[in-house]
Amino acid sequence: MMKLIGTAAIRNTALIAGMLACSSAFAQQSNVDVYGIIDVLVGPTTNLTKDKGTTWRVSSSGMNVSRLGFKGAEDLGGGLKAVYQLEMGLGIDTGSTDNPLFKRQANVGLEGSYGRVILGRSFTSVYDFMLPYDPMGYAPFYSWVPTGNASGISKYGMTTGFDNLIKYSGKFGPLSLGLSYGAGEQSATIGDSAKGAVALNYAMGPVSVVGTYERINGNKLATGVRDETTAWHLGAMYSSGKLKLQSGARDYRLQAAKPLTPDVRARLYWLGVNYQFASPVSVTGAVYYQDVRNVPVVTQADPIMYVARVSYALSKRTALYTVGGYAKTRHNQLVSLSRDEGGFDSDMRSLQVGINHRF
Repeated sequence: MMKLIGTAAIRNTALIAGMLACSSAFAQQSNVDVYGIIDVLVGPTTNLTKDKGTTWRVSSSGMNVSRLGFKGAEDLGGGLKAVYQLEMGLGIDTGSTDNPLFKRQANVGLEGSYGRVILGRSFTSVYDFMLPYDPMGYAPFYSWVPTGNASGISKYGMTTGFDNLIKYSGKFGPLSLGLSYGAGEQSATIGDSAKGAVALNYAMGPVSVVGTYERINGNKLATGVRDETTAWHLGAMYSSGKLKLQSGARDYRLQAAKPLTPDVRARLYWLGVNYQFASPVSVTGAVYYQDVRNVPVVTQADPIMYVARVSYALSKRTALYTVGGYAKTRHNQLVSLSRDEGGFDSDMRSLQVGINHRF
């Protein structure tokens, strides 16, 4: 096992080094950008382990997911251009990378006056359109918008990315449209394992509103039915001067194909505010509440999370920040501040400081 891990790490390192070395050569042929975010934070978190103690740790990605990417475009004339993007997530605390390597983005397509069409692997239209309405933005900690509280029966969340993707995005005056389709690539029926998403955003001066819908199919059982997961979102945002207010709601439903298996349902609501004080300082506060439905009353977690973050910009690329969160549930159900890891009690607290640098 260690040999396999070592081989994979060497292969990934060599690939990244080769891309960085060749980026200047690529730039001579087309417009290529090498970009990234390095984000790391440190501090205590309670109930992260089975002993229900306080864990001090260094973690990657507190304000934004750490990443390394390559993107570019080639002018084809007539207002048309070819576009591409490769992007991987980075674990700054350990030096790890995504597996598969370009899990975040791996796509190529065309862009013109009609909009943009890409093929490959990318974020869904729902993810693209809803994240600007999340007060905590793109942080894997302290937000339940991408995926909900990680310790429950289900994360009750959106699907952040599709494989085998065809995605369209276009803007028509104040209206923005996004469409995503992930091919199931099953021989039995075109609908098995297929994924679809649609999103609309309308901006009216300082006010904007959004609505999205996604559906994820399972594979048909012998009974002729399959699991179907759906999620719709609504959001509203007010942004003027130094003030930004964000709110949203999601209805999640997993319709089970197996007989006598209850559906899984939950509704998420959130509200947040961001205020830019003197030039380098901004403050964000948010609350997330998840109404778990269609389960016995004694197991309804109905978790709620409160978050606050203060950021100090040292420059346009570098910021220091401190962030704290508190989450709790009903009926002694488990809860987590993170969308990616579980907790071991009915509440969790954390207070951390971090640094975020963009390049």
